[in-house]
Amino acid sequence: MNRDQRIGGATMPASQHTGPPSTESLRAPDRRRLYEQLVQRLLDYVEVTGLVAGDRLPSERDLAQALHVSRASVRQATVALEVRGIFEVRHGDGIYLKSAPRDSAQVMELLTRRHRLPEILEGREALETALAALAAARRTPADLAEMDAALEAMAADIAAGGLGEDGDRRFHEAVTRAARSPLLGEFMEVLAASIDETRHSSLGEPGRPPRSLKAHRRIAEAIRAGDVASARLAMRRHLTMVADIGLLRWAAVKPVTDGEPGPGGSAPA
Repeated sequence: MNRDQRIGGATMPASQHTGPPSTESLRAPDRRRLYEQLVQRLLDYVEVTGLVAGDRLPSERDLAQALHVSRASVRQATVALEVRGIFEVRHGDGIYLKSAPRDSAQVMELLTRRHRLPEILEGREALETALAALAAARRTPADLAEMDAALEAMAADIAAGGLGEDGDRRFHEAVTRAARSPLLGEFMEVLAASIDETRHSSLGEPGRPPRSLKAHRRIAEAIRAGDVASARLAMRRHLTMVADIGLLRWAAVKPVTDGEPGPGGSAPA
């Protein structure tokens, strides 16, 4: 074939490209999930429109139409902001601004932390059920006294309107010491900061501190009785309750592809 091409009798030079076209003009797609992008859009909307606490936002349907996304996607974003305490979703009534967002970066940090929680809780269950069982077999009177003191501190804080976090932390540390397992103790130290995240999230749930205190007391009773199986079971049940928190209920929502119906909803027509 000739280097030049003839079109309509005219000689046209052949393409000057000797390789594939350049990809410089291509940009990487936004890798955030759709609802994460919608969270930011809704925060921007609140700021631009000057909404204040108590104001009602447009309906879920209207937001979906304005954003050109499905109602299920909007629902995931509003749940994220409800967990953060910024929105209040009143079923059958609408979406209200509960408190003005102070820093959108805080919300995006929440999105990141939410992805880590299931792994943290999985690690807690693996370690702490074993620690509770070992503590039931190896505890000393001093260990039991420290557990009792931790529970008393937790109860006093809750009675005063607190969450009981310090007492909760002291109790789990006492169980770890009672297990007499240096290696498992080292693993717990590695997870300490992450465990504090799950502790705060769990005890922040409405009505949770008194329930958590009862669960801790059941663990202590089993350890005091030297009942290995019951101690393991009581700890597992406690950690199951810890896992029932807003961030993980939100995480359990099935991700949707825009335009597809999600749980309990449908895409806009």
